[in-house]
Amino acid sequence: MLLLSCKKTEIDDQKPVIDLSKPGSFPGNCDTLYFGESFNFSASFTDNAGLGSYSLEIHHNFDHHSHSTDVSNCVMDPVKTAVNPYQFIMDYSIPPGQTEYAASNTITIPEGNQQGAFDEGDYHFYISLTDKEGWSSQKGLSIKILKR
Repeated sequence: MLLLSCKKTEIDDQKPVIDLSKPGSFPGNCDTLYFGESFNFSASFTDNAGLGSYSLEIHHNFDHHSHSTDVSNCVMDPVKTAVNPYQFIMDYSIPPGQTEYAASNTITIPEGNQQGAFDEGDYHFYISLTDKEGWSSQKGLSIKILKR
């Protein structure tokens, strides 16, 4: 009787996966984006039990800091002090019950703000993916944002 009353509960102990290797994924490490233009973020997400949400962040890397997920070997500009750096942070939900999801978002990078034109140079494009149980994965890409 005791054996019949015990139910084995499966525990989700796997992090979700951010896949930027499929054709059409963008941006990639060392890609260049441009102020005043739009681009389409595209990536594939998977999880064994169910996806939750993701966030995208763009922030300057003028001081050459790194994240543990960075892929290096991009040509970097000299270290400089930020005057008016561009910053973008946005959260996105994933429909419930998905174990695979093709993320696609159009993002427009403005030329500037009320302080003037944004600083050109080295930036990080940071992707954070969370599954429905709260496990998360991150991917940091080194990119450049320039004026045409």
